[in-house]
Amino acid sequence: MSVDIKEFKIIEEAKKPLSMNPKKFALWLFMMSVVMLFGAWTSAYLVKRADTGWAEIILPAQFWTNSVLVVLSSVTMIWAYLAAKRDNIQQLKIALAATMFLGISFLVGQYMAYGEMVALKQHLTGSNVSHSFLWILPAVHGLHIVSGLVFLAIVFINTFMFKVHSKSLIQLEMCATYWHFLGGLWLYLFIFLLLNP
Repeated sequence: MSVDIKEFKIIEEAKKPLSMNPKKFALWLFMMSVVMLFGAWTSAYLVKRADTGWAEIILPAQFWTNSVLVVLSSVTMIWAYLAAKRDNIQQLKIALAATMFLGISFLVGQYMAYGEMVALKQHLTGSNVSHSFLWILPAVHGLHIVSGLVFLAIVFINTFMFKVHSKSLIQLEMCATYWHFLGGLWLYLFIFLLLNP
């Protein structure tokens, strides 16, 4: 009885598992759509900036503090991941709680930054479009931070239910990926606004 090698190869290829978890793939697709959204807005910002009558923007000093908070929250998220890999559930809980605290502090900081913008007479509904960009970009990013905090809260609750540990890291990995992405996105926006006042 002869075995057809080609048929054997086809069966073997069909049995190969997907290279990426479908949920992770969906997350990456979502993040790419967010990149395109902010890419479109920052491109529109540059086009409008070239127009006559563009009012130079003054960034709130609070943005610097918020950027530090974002970096620290990424550090605590890395701590959470490493703790989960070592099955140190107590450290995992502390690290996730610290990340959530820093995320909430970031949002409070953004609210304070808006107060600075009002004091600088840079209003959302002002006559100059440059001020509108200064309100909209951080606001939409802030909404994504809220979604990141919801994701973090779900992972945090699952940690208490022993659903997050070294043998079950997918949810935490996805949360960490999204959180680092949001941190990187904020740093991009901040540097972009610094370089293009």
